[in-house]
Amino acid sequence: MLAAIERDIGERERSERALAQANADLAGRELLLKQILDTSSVAIFLVDMAGDITHANERMAAMFGWPLTQLIGKRYVELVHPSERVSGQQKMLALLGSEILAVDLERHYWRADDTEFLGHLTGKRVHGVDGVERGLVGVIADITARKLAEQSGLHHNRVLQLMAARAPLAEVLDAIARGVETLYPAMLCAILLLDEDGKTLCHGAAPGLPPPYRQAVAALRIDAADAAVAALRGERVLVDDIKAAGAPAQPLAAGCALGACWSQPIRCARGKVVGSFTLYHRQARRATPAELQMLEDEACLTALAIDKSAAEARLELAASVFTHAREGIMITDADGHIVEVNDTFARITGYSHAEVRGKNPRILNSGRQSADYYAAMWQALIESGHWDGEAWNRRKNGEIHAEMITISAVRDAAGATQNYVALFTDITPLKEHQRQLEYIAHYDALTGLPNRVLLADRLQHAIAQSQRRGQSLALVYLDLDGFKTVNDHYGHQVGDALLVTLAQRMQAALREGDTIARIGGDEFVAVLVDLERPQDCEPVLARLLQAAAAPVPVEQQVLRVSASIGVTLYPRDGADADLLMRHADQAMYLAKQAGKNRYHLFDVDQDQAERTYRESLEHIRRALDRDEFVLYYQPRVNMKSGAVIGAEALIRWRHPQRGLLPPAAFLPVINEHQFGVELGEWVIARALAQMAEWRAGGLTLPVSVNVGARQLQQPDFGQRLAALLAAQREVPPSCLELEILETSALEDMAQVSEVMQTCRAIGVGFALDDFGTGYSSLTYLKRLPVDWLKIDQSFVRDMLEDPEDLAIIEGVVGLAAAFRRQVIAEGVESVAHGELLLLLGCAQAQGYGIARPMPAAELPGWVVAWRPDPAWSAWRGRPPTPADRMTVYAEVELRHWLRGVDAYLAGERGAPAPLDPRASRFGLWLDGVGRARHAALPAFAALDAAHTRVHALARELIRQRQAGAGRQAQARLEQLHALRDALMADLRALVRADPQAALGLARSA
Repeated sequence: MLAAIERDIGERERSERALAQANADLAGRELLLKQILDTSSVAIFLVDMAGDITHANERMAAMFGWPLTQLIGKRYVELVHPSERVSGQQKMLALLGSEILAVDLERHYWRADDTEFLGHLTGKRVHGVDGVERGLVGVIADITARKLAEQSGLHHNRVLQLMAARAPLAEVLDAIARGVETLYPAMLCAILLLDEDGKTLCHGAAPGLPPPYRQAVAALRIDAADAAVAALRGERVLVDDIKAAGAPAQPLAAGCALGACWSQPIRCARGKVVGSFTLYHRQARRATPAELQMLEDEACLTALAIDKSAAEARLELAASVFTHAREGIMITDADGHIVEVNDTFARITGYSHAEVRGKNPRILNSGRQSADYYAAMWQALIESGHWDGEAWNRRKNGEIHAEMITISAVRDAAGATQNYVALFTDITPLKEHQRQLEYIAHYDALTGLPNRVLLADRLQHAIAQSQRRGQSLALVYLDLDGFKTVNDHYGHQVGDALLVTLAQRMQAALREGDTIARIGGDEFVAVLVDLERPQDCEPVLARLLQAAAAPVPVEQQVLRVSASIGVTLYPRDGADADLLMRHADQAMYLAKQAGKNRYHLFDVDQDQAERTYRESLEHIRRALDRDEFVLYYQPRVNMKSGAVIGAEALIRWRHPQRGLLPPAAFLPVINEHQFGVELGEWVIARALAQMAEWRAGGLTLPVSVNVGARQLQQPDFGQRLAALLAAQREVPPSCLELEILETSALEDMAQVSEVMQTCRAIGVGFALDDFGTGYSSLTYLKRLPVDWLKIDQSFVRDMLEDPEDLAIIEGVVGLAAAFRRQVIAEGVESVAHGELLLLLGCAQAQGYGIARPMPAAELPGWVVAWRPDPAWSAWRGRPPTPADRMTVYAEVELRHWLRGVDAYLAGERGAPAPLDPRASRFGLWLDGVGRARHAALPAFAALDAAHTRVHALARELIRQRQAGAGRQAQARLEQLHALRDALMADLRALVRADPQAALGLARSA
């Protein structure tokens, strides 16, 4: 019994071990099966009879994007794309109901991320070990990529077939876009092309996009869309979320419910960007690598279509050009045999295609071109592969015609010449028209003479010829006198006939090689060449005058005119052609002014002077505009009292290049011009303003201003002066003095006197400047209401050595006293000048010996610091005596005589000074009255001896110079000057010993 129990227990244990081993084996097989299923590249799953998924491998979880735990228990039809769920449910029920044994089909599925894919489904029913149906087993393979590749290949083949069939580019682009939209239903395609300016994208194809979009991109500026950026930069542009990115085209895309935008530049074969290939996705998302590859592939396909279309267009254009070109076209092989010609070739030459094919182009040779001409043509073709030029060829009927030809060599890839292409145009009518135009352009239609254009050319040639040959030419400007009267009286027809006859006569009057041209109306210009001497043109000019003046019978009328001729000679007149014409024209007008029917020779020097004058006048005018003028002031003083009595305003020009210029450098230019009046008023206004400024600073000083004759004779001078004074009311009119030249006052005595009276009524005084340099007259002095007489500096400068200048000054001082006028000397340059003037009774003066002209700012300080020279102050309180004057005259006469001796010894004077000691006024007095009255005085004897010694030494030096020892004579001049000083000392001693001697000498002087 126990044994039986033990056996049972043993068997049970063995059974349990066997069961455990079986379960372990089963679990192992299940794990192995799961591992096998999970490594499968396809999705494998089980569905129970209710349609729920009970088992699935890892590949299925990855394929659908659901975790395996969520995938188990999910209904199978929920994985099918919504568009196919009904059919999917039906198929599954049919299979479960044994209506069909299995399924093998393609179906669209829906992933967890709401994206779809295409799967290949196989399935059948499954049974348990008991034979009971348990559900379905299914296998799904993702065939999206394979299917897309197949469809993409078909799509590309369709596009290529359209291109091979030479479909229009628009149709090909539309096929590309539609194919992409078919392959990718969630996408829309737009092909945009750049226009010729490269700044605007135009609609190429966008079949799936709504009409508003297509209208908006019909002409889209490159800064208005992301697609444009791709086209502009040649770079791919990816906008995964149009709205979030704020792209330029966001409003446009948002209106079309577009989420993402991916653009690829379209590059043609040469790398040039011609447009943009753009894909729009309805959802905002990032493009997959496969989609980006597709974007690039489709852009390349589009570029291929564009390139092929352009190439076909070029071929069609070339064929059309060849057939319909207005130029004749001839193509030869490398050996020069004609291969093909176009219809225009046949029309121009008269040869048909068949007649010239295989022939050499020499059949067209006219014989007019030389062998060198053709050698140069072939040389150019060999070296550069191109030649163009004109040639005369022969038509089939023998007619010669002109052609404009261009020949180009066509080379293969290796650079070898394959063909020559010649294009030519029949220019025979153009040649004839050109000949007619050249005649019209160069010849006068009425007279047949050269016109202005041809004249200019011939004048240039004549000038060049004159330079080469070293000969002169004459440019003759001729204007008819009285022609307008003929034209007005008899009419233009008669006037034209007269011009034709005169043109023929004048042309006949010229020499061979000369030219005469009609330049308009009744004006003619002749060019006379090869003149050995300037006067050689005179006979021709005489003949021209005769030809113009001879009677001309026209329509039973005898007409008479004459000519005024202006002449200029080259190279004496070294101007260019235009200036020569202008100069001859100016000379012609002078001939008219001189009485007509004559010629006048242009004066080069006078013209240069006038041109210089005009330029100088313009420079001075600009200087006033630029405020370059300034007033300097030279003080006027009383040398005896030391008082500063006024100042003279002197204009200066602060020239930007030449520095400070004195009045003599510019005033002569404007003295006779109205601008001188304007500048004169400026001087008065500036001087008045300066006086006002000085008065404000405590200095009251009268100022004198120089006034020119033209300004003084202005009808409204008085009113304008009053206006200038009114502008500076703080300056009394009496502080202004106007200086007028003596010569200006004498031009119109009555008017000048009237103007001066008007100004004096205002309170302005006058000074007569440079007195003694004009035609001084006591009558003039009496009539002119002047306050001052100014002794000219030319007299003052030489008064120390010129007795005549000294006498003039003494006379002026005497006249001033007689007519109760003030007198002032200008040009005082030394103390000696001042002493002599004081001795003659003139205390007022100005000059460099007192002060140089100075800027206005320096004058107040100078007035405070100035003191007269002690030698001048010594005359204060004592008038000069006759003895003083006698001494001065004697000194001046001796200096004058010795200056003549010095000049002769230095070779500056041809004749020696008088050597007779009794010939001078001093010598006459000494030998006459002086000896009779004062011979007993020892001082007289000393004076007589000194006078004799001076003349003796002078005579000796002169003889020495005459003997050829001039240098030695000059070296002894100091001895002569010492004797002169001794003579003057003896004279002063005689005057001190006997004052009556001075009176006698003064009377003799």
